[in-house]
Amino acid sequence: MLHKYRKTATIQAEQFDGSEKMIKKYDIGKHEMDDDVWFDLYTVEGAMEIVKGDWIVSCESGTWFIPDKVFRKTYERCD
Repeated sequence: MLHKYRKTATIQAEQFDGSEKMIKKYDIGKHEMDDDVWFDLYTVEGAMEIVKGDWIVSCESGTWFIPDKVFRKTYERCD
């Protein structure tokens, strides 16, 4: 029988806005070619492409990101 579950862990997260301040804070790689700009966040699983609006999550095991759509479905602000 299937049951419903919800996440109970509390996390710290910040929405990526593409600013130089956040790029420096999280050591994000910024790449530009012609009119394209993309970003790499270095996570415990290696470099992963991140876009503006994704959420950067920090915890004891490291840093990773969650796409905005998934984050909003999964987490509720509690502060």
